Amino acid sequence: MELFERARTVRLRCHHDKYLYAEEDESHVSQDRGASSPNARWVVEPVAGSPGVLRLRSRYGRYLSASNEPFLLGSTGRKVLQTLPYRLDSSVEWIPVRDGPHTRLRTRYGNYLRANGGLPPWRNSVTHDVPHRHPGWILWDVEVVQALPPQSESSHPSPAPADPAPHYKPHSRSPSPVPTAALRQPSPQHHRPASPTSYRAQPPPPPPGFIAPPEPGLTRMESTESFSVPLHKVDGRAIHYHIGDDYGDIGEDQEGHSFTFDGTSLEELLERLQEETGLSDVIICSRSPINGKLMPLRLQLPPNNAAMHIVLVHESSKVAKSFP
Repeated sequence: MELFERARTVRLRCHHDKYLYAEEDESHVSQDRGASSPNARWVVEPVAGSPGVLRLRSRYGRYLSASNEPFLLGSTGRKVLQTLPYRLDSSVEWIPVRDGPHTRLRTRYGNYLRANGGLPPWRNSVTHDVPHRHPGWILWDVEVVQALPPQSESSHPSPAPADPAPHYKPHSRSPSPVPTAALRQPSPQHHRPASPTSYRAQPPPPPPGFIAPPEPGLTRMESTESFSVPLHKVDGRAIHYHIGDDYGDIGEDQEGHSFTFDGTSLEELLERLQEETGLSDVIICSRSPINGKLMPLRLQLPPNNAAMHIVLVHESSKVAKSFP
């Protein structure tokens, strides 16, 4: 689209008013409100011979990549990373699609760049997916930071001279997984391939259609709960929870969360939930199977490590004041 055609460096602002952010570990991608940070700037590289297709390069010289690695087990979203593959393939190629005043970024295989919301681990995460809910989460506003010179707009020159990655010295929160010398290579094709065990050097992506929308029977699970499924049997019980509003209701767009709990008392469970949510004034409730009303849990946990589906409400909420 025309915004990218005239841009050398851009920022991408999502529905949550945060920017696509290249993490300082030079591998992960997230959302951040720091618009002034160079980590929120992406160099636009048109793909030669493919009109309308582009690559986005971070300040570390790595490309925004749609990996084939699931973000969480049991959900359809897949990780978006910074990578520097030995051979630039379709995993680092994006197709801008105009959607009113916004833009959607589509992979070669039909998935869309998605800025997730909700509680951790979804909060501030970025995945690629075929969304069934939250259509606004795949919409991005393109902010041009540096435009191409007028005489160069039609030729799409290589943006390598602008915002060169090797001249940035990252103030990393964690050690860089790739030696700095590797970033000083003149072009990706001269870069030494990463270790076979690293997920940063992605293998060629699967054929079209491999990341397909979930079967009808799974759509409900993906769109409402997005709980992860353990790979093997673990000790403890599964806790699935939502946070209710002032009346104990749960919004349709609210993501559910789960974890495995190995404690034996309500007091331990409350402490664990306070750690998970960061809330200190909550009451653990369950819904009555008879009338669906919320009732506080005050006695003990169900026997035999049975899974629990609970709702947390604030002590000051109206529904909490109605409890006997």
